[in-house]
Amino acid sequence: MRVAIVSDIHGNLTALDAVIADFKTISPDLVVHAGDLVVGGPRPAEVIDRIRELGWAGVVGNTDEVLWAPEKFAEQVQRAPKLRELLKALSDEAAATRELLQAERLAWLQALPFGWQNHGIGLLHASPGDLWQAPMPECEDQQLRATYGALGSRIVAYGHIHRPYVRQVSGLVVANSGSAGMPYDGDPRASYLLVEDDRATVRRVEYDVEAEVKYLLGSGYPRAAWLAEIRRRGKYVPPF
Repeated sequence: MRVAIVSDIHGNLTALDAVIADFKTISPDLVVHAGDLVVGGPRPAEVIDRIRELGWAGVVGNTDEVLWAPEKFAEQVQRAPKLRELLKALSDEAAATRELLQAERLAWLQALPFGWQNHGIGLLHASPGDLWQAPMPECEDQQLRATYGALGSRIVAYGHIHRPYVRQVSGLVVANSGSAGMPYDGDPRASYLLVEDDRATVRRVEYDVEAEVKYLLGSGYPRAAWLAEIRRRGKYVPPF
């Protein structure tokens, strides 16, 4: 069974279409997504429509949830005051995204589950019971076991941190898909996971970053220059 896991598209339709084209090369039996589909990019409706047309199952992400639960921003400011500027930027993007999606697409997003398990794979956006915090690639083995061991899956995959990796921890494979639309690891190519049997590998896909940036800058989407810089670098930079 060959399963592709795509996460953190963030409204980047150009990157999503490149990933879909890459599937013709690897022919996955199943594609699932790990959330954060739309906030952070100028074509959220098109991204959702594409995923729905293809019939991908998946889970909800934190920047999906804030579209119908904006009070989460205030909760996170209290939890992590240093992230106030980032959360303000996300709030601006969420407001614009909500208008672009309209009610029916929002209802589809809101119906997504928090977790998905099948074929020995456990899929989450971040951590069990928490859409906002997840282990980083360099964390201790103990943290991975404590966070994901109780799920009972042979392979656990998640998104959220935008930095792909694969680790083996006491018989458990923990893997991060990275971000299809907004990588943070210094590589601007789209990232996703390919899971086959008990193995997970990170796959990178070239896409026309400048074409997406041009569309973004001309779209009127909030914080467009900041988002364009992240896409070009493939790396997080503070909001401006």
